[in-house]
Amino acid sequence: MKAAEVERQIVAGLPGCHARVRSDDDTHFDAVVVAPQFAGKRALQRHQLVYATLGAAVGREIHALSIAAHTPEEWAAREGR
Repeated sequence: MKAAEVERQIVAGLPGCHARVRSDDDTHFDAVVVAPQFAGKRALQRHQLVYATLGAAVGREIHALSIAAHTPEEWAAREGR
C-alpha cells in the first residue's frame, strides 16, 4: 500500500482532518494527523480513531504505523502560531 492511499483513507475516515503519511517501504508508515475529533481524547483513543479508518489493512498491507495525533489547537501551539 502506498503512503498516499493510507493518507486518503485517514482523511476519508476523519472528516475535517489533515494528514501526512510517509513510508520508505510501503509497509511501515509514519503519520501526522491533525483532527478536531481528537479533542478531549487520550493518546490511545486518538490512535484507535486513526486505526479504525484503515480497517483490515492494519496487520496486512500496513505492518507498522507510527502516529502523531494532535488537535488543531495543539498543532497550532506546536508550530508557534
